[in-house]
Amino acid sequence: MLSLNLPPYATKIAVRDGKNAIWDIIRRKYVALTPEEWVRQHFVHFLVEHKGYPASLLANEVALTLNGTSRRCDTVLYDRALSPRMIIEYKAPHIPITQKVFDQICRYNLVFHVDYLIVSNGLSHYCCRMDYEHQSYEFLTEVPEYESVVSPEGE
Repeated sequence: MLSLNLPPYATKIAVRDGKNAIWDIIRRKYVALTPEEWVRQHFVHFLVEHKGYPASLLANEVALTLNGTSRRCDTVLYDRALSPRMIIEYKAPHIPITQKVFDQICRYNLVFHVDYLIVSNGLSHYCCRMDYEHQSYEFLTEVPEYESVVSPEGE
């Protein structure tokens, strides 16, 4: 698979039903190894191993209903009270991060109302902090450490 702009980690890849699969530490099972899944697994490991995010507070493929339609957020971070704090949307490396991708994650945020939104294709990563009081957002230069996401200073 393609090298990403994320730290490498010891992937676990197996063949399941004749197709490559990768171990998902969040769902605790092998899942189909697609280009988007390659990005997700690397990004989740980056969050857990390099940014201090507890794996137990991350969820992959989180279902939501938006305008009567079932959707799935790629990854959601919860705080210890199990309130959603961050939505992460992944694209395959060959998919550019466009306004359409941000529109998608913003629609999901109409349901979850989180403090942070991240989009990544494994090569480019964008993180923004929502400011609901001023109805605005701020792009951050890097993904914040877990403690600043859930602490009052991170708000």
